[in-house]
This record gives sequence, C-alpha cells and structure tokens, in this order.
Amino acid sequence: MNGVGYMRIAVLTDIHGNLPALQAVIGDIDKRGDIEHIYCLGDMLAIGYETDRVLELLFGRDDISIITGNHDETVLALSRQETYPESHQNERAHHQWITDRTNQGYLDMLHKLPRQIYQQIKGHTVLFTHYHIHPDKATAHISEEPFSRIVAPTLENLELLFQNHTDTELICFGHHHPIHHFRNNCSIFLNPGSLGCQPKPAAPYAIVDIKEEIKIEIIEVLYDNRSFLEGYERFKVPERDIILKIFHGGQL
Repeated sequence: MNGVGYMRIAVLTDIHGNLPALQAVIGDIDKRGDIEHIYCLGDMLAIGYETDRVLELLFGRDDISIITGNHDETVLALSRQETYPESHQNERAHHQWITDRTNQGYLDMLHKLPRQIYQQIKGHTVLFTHYHIHPDKATAHISEEPFSRIVAPTLENLELLFQNHTDTELICFGHHHPIHHFRNNCSIFLNPGSLGCQPKPAAPYAIVDIKEEIKIEIIEVLYDNRSFLEGYERFKVPERDIILKIFHGGQL
C-alpha cells in the first residue's frame, strides 16, 4: 500500500488474444513494483488467437479484476448454444473458430465475470466498464445488444453517452480501440486504447494515481509482434487478411 490516501492502479483493455502484447504490459507493470491492482476491461478474446494463454495469465493472478466485453460474450453465447448477436454475424465463423479452441474451464470462468465494476477508491467513485451499457439492459444477454454503439471520441459524445454517471469521478472503458482521455468539471473519461490491436508494435495501458486528485499516465510498451502476426497464417485464423489489415495496420 502506497499510503492511506493514495493508490496506484493499472487499467488495460481489449487484449484480443494478443499474448506477447499482454506479457509485455504485465512485465512493465511488475517491474514498476508500485502498482497495487490491475483492472482489465474486457474483450480478452477474438481477433487474436492465443485465447487460452491470455486467459491463463489473467486468471492466474490475484491482483487483476476482470469484466467481460462484447467479443467475450459472443464467444460465450456460441459455447453455450445461445442466441448469437445480429451485429456480429459477419464475425461468426471467426468467433466459432475461437470458441472451438478455447478450454471449457476458462469459458466457465468467463461466464462468472461481471459486466461492470463500480466502487469507491480512496474516496473517489470509479466505474470500470467495457463500454456504456443501457440502464435497462444491465443484465441483458449479448444478443439484445446491451452495449452502446461506438461514437466519435469527443468529450461531448462521452458526456451524452454516460449521462447517467454524472456523479462518477472516473469512468474507465474500452471497446473503441484508440486512446480517449477527456475530463470535465465532474468526470474523467479514460480509455487506455486497445492493448492488443494497434498499427505498430506497441501495447498501451494506463497508470492511474488516485489520491486527492486523480492523475493519469498513458504508457506504451514496445514489444516484438512479428511471430504473433505471422501466426495468423500459421494457424489459418478465419478472416486473417482483414484482421491484419484493419486491426494491425497491415504491419506484415
């Protein structure tokens, strides 16, 4: 503990099956030695293909709190033979491929995760969510599209999106892969950016110092992603050409 009125946390999101990116970030966090807790904001699965090893790393630590994202929940829907969301129909073959190759024990653990975490940290109200959830769909199945559509990353749009959380001082989210860091007189809106899907070999996450004021630093950890990117062809990942172009900037 850094002190009675002080806590340092890390926030990461949208790993998307990218094991070397996650290992690089966790290594950076551990090397610092002063980060007390890690919050993972969902979408651990899909797009990338190293699902079991990503989940093994996350579930193997006792200093990480995890919530689910839309890709996690679509895979869960397939694994449990439940209704698949219409908005993901173009990705169904890819999600099925991921589902078929994921350890059932990890899927069971995913099923038990919450969708949001709302808590007090050192006197500050903090929301951890994958993205905005409609108030009347807090427990709705993923097929009912509980997560809001992505909007342009502006303060005005985020204020409107999270208008039911005007009393929340820090709102941490993911879903939209670019970095967001905005604040108004009431709230800070933080998306550290997708850890696993970037157009360069750098994995972003955020360090948040919570004391009298909340201070945020965005960190980019460089890592070698060549073998990971080559693995899309090696493992014949469905939709790999589109994934490499859209989510990894055509780096190969």
